[in-house]
Amino acid sequence: MCLDALSAAGDGQKFCLKWDSFQDSVTSLFDCLRHEEELVDITLCCEGQRVRAHRMMLSACSPYFRDLLKNNPCQQMVIFLKDTSAADLLAIIEFMYKGSVNVAQSQLASFIKTAEMLQIRGLSGDDDKVGIDLPP
Repeated sequence: MCLDALSAAGDGQKFCLKWDSFQDSVTSLFDCLRHEEELVDITLCCEGQRVRAHRMMLSACSPYFRDLLKNNPCQQMVIFLKDTSAADLLAIIEFMYKGSVNVAQSQLASFIKTAEMLQIRGLSGDDDKVGIDLPP
């Protein structure tokens, strides 16, 4: 933990508390939750395979999924993906949860095509367009 003093007018001194390994810890936790299938709330299906995931993670990593999911109150949604291989879907899910993935050269073209179709941030060229206004 990091503790920095900040100056504040009228309220006295304020402190900034920072968790140094926040990103690594949260990334590891979400991946662990996925592998344990804890709190998963969506199932993606293709080629007879099922992949369970978290809507929040899909929405954070893809404007396509965010638009699809944000106004759908279904508790346990199932989405069938056409023209998507199971190998590509598994690799994309791994990329979303870990921030990296190893893909065979023979799979690379279809993987990138699927990532672009699903608008996966970090793979589709829309990395900087988060689509929400975050406070400074």
